[in-house]
Amino acid sequence: MEWMTSAEGWIALLTLTVLEIVLGIDNIVFISILAGKLPRDQRERARKVGLSLAMVIRIGLLLSITWVMRLTTPIFAVVGQDISGRDLILIVGGLFLIAKSTHEIHDKLEGEEGHASVTVVASFGAVIVQILLLDIIFSLDSVITAVGMAEDIAVMVLAVVMAVGVMLVSSNMIGAFVDRHPTVKMLALSFLLLIGVSLIAEGFEQHIPKGYIYFAMGFSVFVEMINLRVRAKSAPVQFHQRYTD
Repeated sequence: MEWMTSAEGWIALLTLTVLEIVLGIDNIVFISILAGKLPRDQRERARKVGLSLAMVIRIGLLLSITWVMRLTTPIFAVVGQDISGRDLILIVGGLFLIAKSTHEIHDKLEGEEGHASVTVVASFGAVIVQILLLDIIFSLDSVITAVGMAEDIAVMVLAVVMAVGVMLVSSNMIGAFVDRHPTVKMLALSFLLLIGVSLIAEGFEQHIPKGYIYFAMGFSVFVEMINLRVRAKSAPVQFHQRYTD
């Protein structure tokens, strides 16, 4: 607990907690998308279980950080490119995200237009398994960020616990917002594609600066917020015209 007596320790805790919250927003959105397949009375429970699993997984990875750091040893080579255990996890995780997001986009677009007139409700267990897989993938990014920012394991664990606490409080609000606005759901799924490509590139040692990814996401969110505001203002006008014609 030496970090509690130093200003650097508290600064690291505050900064890392904010970063963990930012990194966790995507996780909340995707958990909300998956939980949206459940009956309404099970959605809140699924979100809370999903975020609790995320906290347990992140703390578990932090406590086994020595093992995680050893995954950089090359296992095999592909076209002259050494692939380590960490690289393999990133590549497989990226492929999973791309496959999952593509399936969800197809289900939301083609499904509703064609054969999805009969709504298929997912089972609670199946949704939790999918959330668990997403938690594992997003936790890798979170753990790598924590290791790069702080030296004390207690600071890392405390930051994760505080960040998940904030996300648990705000998960219902974010989930309700995503349910009300299908375009936000599609935007989140496109982010999932982008993150998947980024993970695969990282796995092959092709580093994409995070600033480019965050700028693309931030700009997309900014444009979507403008669209939502414009639609909100035009809705009363359209309602008035409909009943005055």
